[in-house]
Amino acid sequence: MSVCTLCPRRCGVDRSVKTGFCGMGETPRIARAALHFWEEPCISGARGSGAVFFSGCTLRCAYCQNFSISHGGEGQEISVRRLADIFRELEAQGAHNLNLVTGTPFVPAILDALEIYRPAIPIVWNTSGYETLETLKRLEGAVDVYLPDLKHVSPRLAKLCAGAPDYFDVASAAIREMCRQAGEAVYDENGMMRKGVIVRHLILPGCTVDSLRALDFIADSLPKGTPVSLMRQYTPEPWCAIPGLDRRVTDAEYQRVLAHFEMLGLTGYTQEKEAADGCFTPQFDGTGV
Repeated sequence: MSVCTLCPRRCGVDRSVKTGFCGMGETPRIARAALHFWEEPCISGARGSGAVFFSGCTLRCAYCQNFSISHGGEGQEISVRRLADIFRELEAQGAHNLNLVTGTPFVPAILDALEIYRPAIPIVWNTSGYETLETLKRLEGAVDVYLPDLKHVSPRLAKLCAGAPDYFDVASAAIREMCRQAGEAVYDENGMMRKGVIVRHLILPGCTVDSLRALDFIADSLPKGTPVSLMRQYTPEPWCAIPGLDRRVTDAEYQRVLAHFEMLGLTGYTQEKEAADGCFTPQFDGTGV
């Protein structure tokens, strides 16, 4: 029996016969594979990022915009060979990179698919940040760009929102490992990232103190110059029952976090108020599967 320890939950389930904490078996399940234009400019560029949205998730974020695939498990099971073909197809469509979104439950299959066909474009690991060091070391050499979230610092907030009170301890160690692997950011002549790490932080309404602490960690503990994507796109969802998360981030909240970002000398990307719109959530309708 092969027990699963791919993510920090270490649920120990034999996913060849039943689903793990992530809600998935061993066979890759994806909900969409298409050019995606709503990532950071150095990822999406003019032609789009070749995004493969995997189903299931190792977290339980109550406010998740991709709820239908992260919690609901929507998607279609495919073979490793079909996954490799999808990589080839996205490259042929002109994608700047291959963007693997929440792929942690399927690391073995993804690595097998890359053995069959590795595109001549950067491989992006788009993750919640909730990763084990062991799994990240399996990805070393396969991933060119890491795109992790740093969601929460407070254990109480992480438990309330994501069911993971250890989130910060795990994610902070994981992001340090990503920085070790990828090194300093490298861009091509068109400003597209070829190698490196971009740390994303989503500001939540009423939680600006936690945002300030997240930015402090980045400034104090990660290599100088690590790009940060400060996101204002939080959109209240009907399935989120947490008090206070039923509204968007206010101008005052955003300006407070932005001022701290600038005071710390961080660089990267920020968002306008218009980013908080559900229209930017992709349709998980099986496109490209």
